[in-house]
Amino acid sequence: MKRLLFIIAGVAGVAGVGLVALAGGAALGEKQAPPAAGPPRPLPHPELTTFELPNHLKVTLVPHGDVPKVTVEVTLRSGTVDESDGELGLASATGELLQQGTTSRDAATLAREAAKMGGELQVGVTADETFMGTDVLGEFAPDAVKLVADLVEHPAFPDSELPRLKTDAAREVAIARSQPQTLAAEKLRGLLYPGHPYGHPLPSPEQIQAVTVEQIRKFHAEHYVAGRAHLYVAGRFDAAAVEQAVRAAFGEWSEGTPARPNLPKPTATRSVHLVDRPGAVQSTVILAVPVPDLTQPDWIAQEVANSLLGGSFASRITSNIREKHGYTYSPRSFIQQYDHVAHWAEFADVTTAVTGPALKEIFGEIDRLGKTAPPSAELRAIQTYVAGTFALQVATRDGIVRFLDLVDFHGLPPDTLDTYVQRVMAVTPEDVRRIVKKNLDPAHMTLVVLGDEKVVRKQLAPFGKIQK
Repeated sequence: MKRLLFIIAGVAGVAGVGLVALAGGAALGEKQAPPAAGPPRPLPHPELTTFELPNHLKVTLVPHGDVPKVTVEVTLRSGTVDESDGELGLASATGELLQQGTTSRDAATLAREAAKMGGELQVGVTADETFMGTDVLGEFAPDAVKLVADLVEHPAFPDSELPRLKTDAAREVAIARSQPQTLAAEKLRGLLYPGHPYGHPLPSPEQIQAVTVEQIRKFHAEHYVAGRAHLYVAGRFDAAAVEQAVRAAFGEWSEGTPARPNLPKPTATRSVHLVDRPGAVQSTVILAVPVPDLTQPDWIAQEVANSLLGGSFASRITSNIREKHGYTYSPRSFIQQYDHVAHWAEFADVTTAVTGPALKEIFGEIDRLGKTAPPSAELRAIQTYVAGTFALQVATRDGIVRFLDLVDFHGLPPDTLDTYVQRVMAVTPEDVRRIVKKNLDPAHMTLVVLGDEKVVRKQLAPFGKIQK
């Protein structure tokens, strides 16, 4: 089923070449060092307005930017984590069928009304949350609030649309499962979170076909409730008119019951798992380990350490196995955050013949950074990158909503938006070394490799007993 994917687009600068014939000017062809980067500038602070309705719907209004547009989004504390073993695909099916009309508007009417305001309605489902909303011209903010409220509160769930949606979902899952990256990620999650929804694979065709409208209605009634929701309105809008629309459109929404935590116990043991792909010219490798989640004090320093190690184009692992050795094109590391749990992972597609050497280099970079703190200049460049990426993110309406939702979902301090860059720049070289040493211990890592077994099996032997 569909999952919501958020992409923060970088900005590529174009450098021009000037030929200047002035006394004291640089000679033609002579390289000049770029000016040193200054300290990050303080981010403009949006004055948030927050309130809560009697049904416990939380609301945050965010005046943002100069473009006369507004993002209206409801986030629900409900996702695939709320599916039982026999209901894989139910959360996403609910999100898909939700868009097929309300009790007063069919799907075409919903789309037409959103388009008249300059936007479209969108729904996305992740492991822990469901997102519903639109991005429209600011003058229509109150009307957009009413439209989103109708979508969330009064879906029609037409039986006639479900077979088509099931066919679409089965096709999308089949396409996803044809990709080695998907197969490796499924295997990894099942190993890290055994017996928990975070470890569930994508639904099978049979599971998709088994979903019924009755199940969807029941899931909606239990999880799509005001007490589990937060409404964000970000952009340029009339705050008084929007608040009036919110209270009128959402005031009668059922409060429901609070979300029930369902926390796993992630596995943290060294293991090596090989999935045979006969004839594969590349091996897909993922190594991962549970790490402290972002409710812990060091989470920002851990983000910086990840960016230096493998989470940016200038990171050590990328420079090693891409630039120096040419083993892979686009390796990356990331920290996957869930509800009070998280894991760090390094991912790469490497040439089959160098699967073992690539892993040796990756583990070597982890060991090296855990033993020796990085030079201050290297760390400063990464800190500037992290701070700059954050600034780009929260400069957009969707980006600031995403970050505020992160803060609210995980119960972070209200000033996190204001202090994030300052805390990034306060990370020390010793912080990085300490965090890598403590949290990224190779002795506790799970390694998954999809590749040609007859070629890679011997290469994996130095990393542990191989399992399937």
